[in-house]
Amino acid sequence: MNDRVSISFENHVADVRLTRADKMNALDPAMFQGIIAAGDELAGMKGLRAIVLSGEGRSFCAGLDMASMAGGGANASAGGLNKLTDRTHGNANDFQQVAMLWRKLPCPVIAAVHGVCFGGGLQIASGADIRVVAPDARLAVMEMKWGLIPDMGGYALWRGLVRDDVLRELTYTNREFSGAEALGLGFATYVDENPHARAMAIASDIANRNPEAMREAKALFNAFADMDEDAILMAESERQARVIRTPNQIEAVMAGMQKRAANFVD
Repeated sequence: MNDRVSISFENHVADVRLTRADKMNALDPAMFQGIIAAGDELAGMKGLRAIVLSGEGRSFCAGLDMASMAGGGANASAGGLNKLTDRTHGNANDFQQVAMLWRKLPCPVIAAVHGVCFGGGLQIASGADIRVVAPDARLAVMEMKWGLIPDMGGYALWRGLVRDDVLRELTYTNREFSGAEALGLGFATYVDENPHARAMAIASDIANRNPEAMREAKALFNAFADMDEDAILMAESERQARVIRTPNQIEAVMAGMQKRAANFVD
């Protein structure tokens, strides 16, 4: 990991921050590499149960830093990134991985969005399970302004999240909308004046649940949109069988009955 991303870890929650505040956390090649490296670190972090993702300074992420990316062209190969068609991370390229990795991580991710959240920044936020957005935040599917299309996982992440005709209009026009509007459009889960504090509170609540059940629930959420009814029902049964009557599941029941905090083992 480099100086573009920081991670602090306490009480089973990782507080992940984009740290290029002087550029509103705009995405240059080093930022792409830093986010991917942070994802790799989080994937191997023991005891991790929830993640809060935010940006330092005035904004969450202003999207692509066009000046820094121009030297490497669309592929930014001069910055050490690979070609768009290279599948460097399973089903994703380097650019898609910075948004998709949050969805692929086994524990829930909560994005706290403030200030500007444009283009690639919006796609990164959309990779989170939950988004808490400041009412005065500024968001846009910005790529068409630069003669481009969203290609950092947006189409995959927005499917089922934003109404199709609304998403088409926002993509075709790159119209800016506020955090308050984002709730009705489907880009925000909550609107809050202090999105980071709200996101940390949600993460703390999640961290006090059975981590094994939480991982199975997220995996099922990630898969069920592409499954037919029979496959969904079987997946529910298979994943439930992995957690039922395990020590953590029994502890959840006992803690509830005894009205005490649960003591789960990761």
